[in-house]
Amino acid sequence: MNEIRDAKPMVAKQYGVWFRYQSRTDTHNMYKEFRDVTLTGAVGQLIQEMAGRHRALPESIQIIDTKILKEEECKRAHVRQLLPGSLKYPQIDRVKPVLPSLRRTFYCKKK
Repeated sequence: MNEIRDAKPMVAKQYGVWFRYQSRTDTHNMYKEFRDVTLTGAVGQLIQEMAGRHRALPESIQIIDTKILKEEECKRAHVRQLLPGSLKYPQIDRVKPVLPSLRRTFYCKKK
């Protein structure tokens, strides 16, 4: 088994995943959308979500197809809410640099 590497691993993309899984009673086909920077991360999210929501074991999940989705192809609301280009995240817990005059005050020596 080989890991598939992405060309641009630092850019967030929308992924569509078609898969089949075996539940306790039957086999089900499903489609889910994820937003991640790599395909491997999106598949990891799929396995975690299926384990949490449906108690599906990783061995029972068979991935049929994956696709990088364009913005207009996204169907699910939880993915579409992150698409606007004007979306901004606040920068919290910003560390202010220490003033040069106080740098010696916060100096640590090893004994």
